[in-house]
Amino acid sequence: MIVPLVLLDLFVTIYQRVCFPVYGIPKVNRGDYLIFDRHHLAYLNALEKLNCAYCSYANGLIAYVREIAGRTEQYWCPIKHARRVIGAHPGYSTFADYGDADEYRKWLEQFRRDQANGK
Repeated sequence: MIVPLVLLDLFVTIYQRVCFPVYGIPKVNRGDYLIFDRHHLAYLNALEKLNCAYCSYANGLIAYVREIAGRTEQYWCPIKHARRVIGAHPGYSTFADYGDADEYRKWLEQFRRDQANGK
């Protein structure tokens, strides 16, 4: 899985570096999600440390990608789904309710205004 993960990392990072500035979407700091500290644990052998590094990268990368996808959804389609979403990203709870056109337009207008003002 390391090759697909590295490719995902590369493409998502390029995507946000190119697209986010165009629309004024705040960039996600990759370093906030990829944490490598378990190699300091003296009680782990070399193989366990390698496995911990892999798991740290994979899970951190997925969290990083999720945040980028969440910010993309927040900008382009901030509408809750009709069905319950398992494990929704943090911004999801602020989205307009499904089927509420008036709330959606108001929310979107305010959100984009806030984005333009750096809020």
